[in-house]
Amino acid sequence: MFSREQDGACAGGLSGSGERGVRLERSIFIRHALQRPGILIASLVTGLLVGICYRYLIEDTQPDDWGNYARSAVHGMGLALTAWVVHTTFASNTRSDFGSALRRLPLWVELLIRSLVMTIAFIVVGVALQLVLYAEPLGLHWFTSDWFRTSLPSIVAIGFAISLVFGALTEMGRLIGGPVLTSVILGTYHRPVREELIVMFLDIASSTRLAEEMGELRVHDLITRFFFDIDEPISDHGGTVHAYVGDEVIITWPITRDPVRNTRCLHCLFAIEHKMARLGREYEREFGTVPSFRAGLHAGPVIVSECGDAKRQLAYFGDTMNVAARLCEYCKGAKQPFVISSELLHQAAIPSDLELGEGTTIKLRGRREPVDIYSVRQSTVLAHSA
Repeated sequence: MFSREQDGACAGGLSGSGERGVRLERSIFIRHALQRPGILIASLVTGLLVGICYRYLIEDTQPDDWGNYARSAVHGMGLALTAWVVHTTFASNTRSDFGSALRRLPLWVELLIRSLVMTIAFIVVGVALQLVLYAEPLGLHWFTSDWFRTSLPSIVAIGFAISLVFGALTEMGRLIGGPVLTSVILGTYHRPVREELIVMFLDIASSTRLAEEMGELRVHDLITRFFFDIDEPISDHGGTVHAYVGDEVIITWPITRDPVRNTRCLHCLFAIEHKMARLGREYEREFGTVPSFRAGLHAGPVIVSECGDAKRQLAYFGDTMNVAARLCEYCKGAKQPFVISSELLHQAAIPSDLELGEGTTIKLRGRREPVDIYSVRQSTVLAHSA
């Protein structure tokens, strides 16, 4: 049985200046919107509803005054979009000096700082939207000290409360895992559910030797840094971190009817390899070594259910999990970094930039039926030209 404990850390921050910096910052928001469109949509819908409710409950408006209701809805959506932008900016800069300093603070202090920053943004955007939505050609009749004493504090208070709840839910999702939080709220996995998943077991090679050479505390720093760095390619390729177990991470993807989408796991694998190669000098400078890794991938049915009471987790159970774990073990003895099963091969369309080794049938510990497996690597021609 395999239990989900937490999702990976947020992706590393991007830096740059001038035109390149603007392009990178834009890509941050586009990437987050494409990866988690539900969060953006839910934020906008929530903002719309809060704006309408605010107009109905607090402002002195007639029920048939649709123009003001529409403006309040736009106002609420604008503030919701502001909250999403601030949250995305924080999430995308965890590798910056400011992000690293935040991560070292107690959680309540981090939430307070995030909420204060978001509140300041709400004030600026709220006043700007008020100017745009309610300005009249001959004057600003609403722009009085009374508005600043009554309406603005209400907007700020509501915005601060929403940002605090939003931040708390975000941090809770990071701590226990987004799917766990969702399943607890919706009750999705109160009873066992059978799902078709692609499962990757990925672990750091020679971690025992590294622990002997570097010491347990230092090698733990290395493992933590490795998991932090690979979170971005995992997220970019649609993977979900199921659990961290020692020096191993378990990642899953849903099996779809599109063979091309089912190859995201392989693209993820080599994106991790490329990122580690790119960060090699940093690892050498900080740890004196660059961690290598191996991975086993399998596809098939997995039983998912919620378990525990004081600490709730999602437990993944079944032959698919066992085979993926054994394939990762097999990599060590066979001196093959990456191995996939024929079941995954049947579900995926292998891209032209990857090559499969000769198929082999093996017996796995704890399983009666043999498994057909293939090593996978980047195309030799493309690898040399990279």
